[in-house]
Amino acid sequence: METITKREAWNKGKLVGQKPPLKPKDIWAIRIHLQNRHAVRDLAMFNLAIDSKLRGCDLVSVRVRDISHGSQILPRAMVIQKKTQRPVQFELTEPTRSAVAAWLEKAHLRGDQYLFPSRVGTSPHVSTRQYARIVHQWVEAAGLDSSAYGTHSMRR
Repeated sequence: METITKREAWNKGKLVGQKPPLKPKDIWAIRIHLQNRHAVRDLAMFNLAIDSKLRGCDLVSVRVRDISHGSQILPRAMVIQKKTQRPVQFELTEPTRSAVAAWLEKAHLRGDQYLFPSRVGTSPHVSTRQYARIVHQWVEAAGLDSSAYGTHSMRR
């Protein structure tokens, strides 16, 4: 006699499908948390993600020269998306420009370097997986359920 074992679905009990966007009050909660922690890189990354609405892979591969000219952070920037190969133009608000300027000053980055370099020698910039982990940390810091939000929550 043959016994049939039923396997449990990998996504049982998990939230699947499109994840909701962050609400303005949640965005401000995360911003305040990052400012209080003096997390310069994370604040610059968060503000840039909100302003640009770029996909994670495009955000982590932004170079310093894409958003600055010399030591001045540009009010408007343009990045070519990997997925669509189309340019996307976005405005950088004053809080974002000041956060990015503080990050550039702290990290001593040159124009040809990635804005968010990796600490791992084999990787030139923060990976998209690492960015996703960082986003989950931000969401948890705001007191939200991190499984309900993802990197695309930053895009809307």
